[in-house]
Amino acid sequence: MAPPPITTIPPFVGLIVRILTLICLLISLIVIATNTHTSRGDYVDLKIKSTDFYAYRYLISTVVIGIAYTLLQTAFTIFFVSTGNRLGGEGLCLFDFYGDKFISYFLATGAAASFGMTQDLKRFFTDGNEVDKFINTANAAASLCILGFCFSAASSVFSSYVLPKRA
Repeated sequence: MAPPPITTIPPFVGLIVRILTLICLLISLIVIATNTHTSRGDYVDLKIKSTDFYAYRYLISTVVIGIAYTLLQTAFTIFFVSTGNRLGGEGLCLFDFYGDKFISYFLATGAAASFGMTQDLKRFFTDGNEVDKFINTANAAASLCILGFCFSAASSVFSSYVLPKRA
């Protein structure tokens, strides 16, 4: 009986997926970190920043950690694409696989927390255009984080193909 065919992904595809992950996460970080709103009152102006809310801070931290990991893996992937040799051998294959799994689900929890916070804010601030821009901007950042999660999950699938076969 013939062994099952080995599925391989060209190394440049993995590089493209990692670069797309990085782009989505960078844009998400910029959008959520610069998200502010000033509410004009009769006697005082109230300035709301995304860092005032724990869920948005969690999104920022997951995106920053995701960017750091993706930058590291992108450097390893560029080395692999340019030389044809994997840095670190079998140990790095396992690091790629488990790291991609962890980071992808970590990004998903950050986006989910942000979506939940956005829904809570929508329920409490239903006065129309006043806070809607702030809420919609936070939703856009969470959506970009979810897109980054999808690319990171695809990278996790690609890294599973490289895992050493053990009998």
